[in-house]
Amino acid sequence: MDDCTHTETDHCAHESGGHGAHASLVTSAQATLHCLTGCVIGEVVGLSIGVHFGFGIWPTIALATGLAYLSGFTLGLVPVMRDRGMSFGEAFKLIWIGEAVSIGVMEIAMNLADYHMGGMTAGSILSWPYFLALMVAIPAGFLAAWPVNYWLLKRNLKACH
Repeated sequence: MDDCTHTETDHCAHESGGHGAHASLVTSAQATLHCLTGCVIGEVVGLSIGVHFGFGIWPTIALATGLAYLSGFTLGLVPVMRDRGMSFGEAFKLIWIGEAVSIGVMEIAMNLADYHMGGMTAGSILSWPYFLALMVAIPAGFLAAWPVNYWLLKRNLKACH
């Protein structure tokens, strides 16, 4: 797969059949969904550990965010390294800005939703507030990061993978 060093029009034509601005929205939605997958893995594991062991809000946020970055970067790096034959360092240089910004925005939205919906203070990972918070946090993360990924792709600051 090509990297995102093309113009937006070339990129959209390559990725989505040449449908202009609509294609860049589709491409950015796909990039956001890919990023969300990594974030959700780390977020859910971190939130689950924090709730299960009764961590406070800030330690739970720190753990969930740290694990979201770890899993998000892993899901970003592995395909780039495999598909493009890049070393870890080369792949990291290619994706770090786009992934860091996208994950950061996504985590702010997801942690705010988790906090305000009571997921971080739920009595158990089997409780309704925990699951309700996740059901709100996941789409909130996607909706917050989608325009950011659109902007990053449009300015060639996010690599396609």
